[in-house]
Order: sequence, then C-alpha cells, then structure tokens
Amino acid sequence: MIGKCKAIAHGSTALDYIFREGKLGSRLAFHNLCSREPKTIYEEMKVVSDYNSRCRNKFLRIEIGIAPQDERKLPVSELMRIAHLFAKRIGLDNHQWVAVTHKDTDNRHIHIIANRISLYGEVYDTTFVSNRAARVAEEISREKGLTIAKEVKADKKYQKEKSNPTREQTKKEVQQICYALLDKYRGTGVTGHSMFLYELNKNGIIIERMKNKQGNVYGLKFSYAGQSFKASEIGREFGYRSLQKNFEETNKEEQKKPHQTIQEPIEKKEQPDKGYQLVPPSRSSISRDNDTPRVQDSIGAVADTIVSAADELMEGLGDLITPSAQGDDYAETAWQRKLRNQANRKKRGRRM
Repeated sequence: MIGKCKAIAHGSTALDYIFREGKLGSRLAFHNLCSREPKTIYEEMKVVSDYNSRCRNKFLRIEIGIAPQDERKLPVSELMRIAHLFAKRIGLDNHQWVAVTHKDTDNRHIHIIANRISLYGEVYDTTFVSNRAARVAEEISREKGLTIAKEVKADKKYQKEKSNPTREQTKKEVQQICYALLDKYRGTGVTGHSMFLYELNKNGIIIERMKNKQGNVYGLKFSYAGQSFKASEIGREFGYRSLQKNFEETNKEEQKKPHQTIQEPIEKKEQPDKGYQLVPPSRSSISRDNDTPRVQDSIGAVADTIVSAADELMEGLGDLITPSAQGDDYAETAWQRKLRNQANRKKRGRRM
C-alpha cells in the first residue's frame, strides 16, 4: 500500500472528480458530515472553512494505492477500516473528510478529500505531509501484512509492460494512425478537422465524448478493435481542447508574422538612403558650409566700402569745417572714428 497527500484549493472540483460516474466504486466513509453528494458536501465543508480567511489551500487530497496482489484480501468492509485508520493516524479526527474507492484503473485505490480547517478553526499543518502519508501507509501495510510501497512500484512497472500485450499493441496501432492523420491535416481549418475524423472512422477508430452528470464534455475516448483508450493514453495532442487547436489556420499566419516584422524596419531604414529628400543630405551640408564664408566676405566688403567712403568724406571736410561754439574738434573725431573702424575690420578678419 502507498499513500500520498497534498493541500489543494479546488475542493469543489476534487469532490466532483472522486464522485464522477464511471470512476466511483464504493462510498467508504463520511466523517463529521451529514451530506452524501459532492455539491452539498462542499457547501457543508465551506461553512467551516470560511471561519479562516487567511488560509488559501483549505482542502487535502489523499490517495491510497492498493497493490494488485492485496485486492482479494481487502473487501469493502476492510477498506473502510483502512480509511478510518489512515485518517486517524494522519491527524484528521477533528476534520471533515470523505473516502471513496475508484475502479477506473487496473488497480483499486482510495480517494480521501478532507477539510484542512478543523471543527475548532485550526489549520492542519502540511509540513512534509506527503512523507507522513507514505509513512502511515507503510505502517498500516506492515500491520495488516500487505505489500509495502516499494514493492507496489516494482509490480506496477512490471505489470504495465507485461500484463496485457494485446492492449499495448492495439494502442500503438491507434497512435500510429492518429499521428499520421494529424500530420496530414494539421492547420487546415474546419475542413481538415472533418477529414481527420472521417478517416479515423474509416480506419475503424471511433471517438466518443465523455460527459458528466450535467451533460458537459470533459474528455475523449478512442475505441479500436475492442479496446478503449483515454485521449491522454494516445498522446497529449488528442485531448478534448488541444485536438481542435491543431487544426486552426492561424498557426500558419503566426509563423509568417515574424518574417514580416523583420522586413518592415529594414525597408523604413532604406527609404532615406534612396533619396526621398528634395536635396540630398550630403549636398545640402556642403552648400551650407561653402556659402557661409562667401556671404560673410560680401557683407564685410560692403561694410568696408561704406566705412572708407565715410572716412574719406570726413577727412576732406575736416580742414574746411570751422569749430563750433561748443569747441568740438570734428577733425579729431573723424580720426578716432577711422581708428575704431580699422580695429573692427581686424577683429572680423580674425573671426573669419
């Protein structure tokens, strides 16, 4: 016997799973509970768990595996005792929990869903809880003379390889047909999806949709040559939702998008280089550099001409003009102006 335990947040989903039609074997125990259906059990547990608002994972999911050679020794009444003994030793006396058996696999196993919040508002400590569950399962196995965990693992490995060679061979044939047709019609849209289903049926493979009590589809089942397989046994591409995605046409467009995004910036960079400007950048920069000294020379020449003409005029009139009543010496003023103009011309020459 082997035990596993994990804290979870989706208590409602876990309860729906263990009570699912087609999986449920026997109802073993309802501890500190009045309800018997998954929906009402969850509501009853939620009343207690709502008293603690800080805890996130408010439920425990426990699985107890039974070795194939021990199944004949364990009737339903003994499985009930094991469920109660396991819950007591792992510390769930003051908690709400429900235990059932499943029959959907080759080996019988027990599922326990427990409320992590006790009836007194205490949170169950999940430190190394998986190791504790394994240790408790091993202790019970030794007391009752059952197979311990290591032997279960060894037997499971041997059983998967040798138990039913016909089923394994049939599964390989289904996988070959399904993958060949999937590669043929992948990314071809609704038409390809229809052709995929048509050719599967033509090859003798029937796909059935698995529904729960509410009528909602939760998976697919592949039937071939008298054998049935879950979609997960055939391959991860053949799940209820993942199978449809393989035929979406957007896959091809998405593969082309990276190439377009790479080309667009290259074209934008090339446009300025091909001369979409009226004046090429090289010529415009040269003309500005060359024109600047020419303009400065012409302005300087005109200024020098005007200043020199004014100086000559003042020099010619300097001796003819008589001093005014204020005693201004116009000749001296003209001479000083001439000196300032010469100094300004020298400064302009240095800047150029």
